Amino acid sequence: MSQDSTSQDSTSQDSTSHDTHDHRDPAAARAANLVKLGQMASQIADFFKSYPEDQAVPAIADHINQSWGRRMRGDFLATYHAEHPDLPPLVRKAIALVRPPSPGV
Repeated sequence: MSQDSTSQDSTSQDSTSHDTHDHRDPAAARAANLVKLGQMASQIADFFKSYPEDQAVPAIADHINQSWGRRMRGDFLATYHAEHPDLPPLVRKAIALVRPPSPGV
C-alpha cells in the first residue's frame, strides 16, 4: 500500500507542478513580453539619467545593442518608436541608434 500512495503522491505532484505554468494565450504572452522590453529600456535610461544627454543617449543604445539579442531588438524596434508615450525621453532619442537585427541571421 505504501507503494501505491507513493506513486499517487508523485502523480499529484506532477499535475500540481503543471498548474503553476502560465496558461496565457500566445498573443497575451507576446504582449506582456513587449511591455517588459519597454520597462527594461526605461530601467537602462534610469541608470544613465544622471549623465549629460549627449552621453546618455548613445550609452542607452550601446547597452541595448550589446546586451539584447537580435529578436529582442527587433521586437523592441517594431513596437516602440521615437514618439512612443510610454518611453522616457532618453530612450525615445536612443531608438534611432539601436541597430535593427540583421535579416536571416
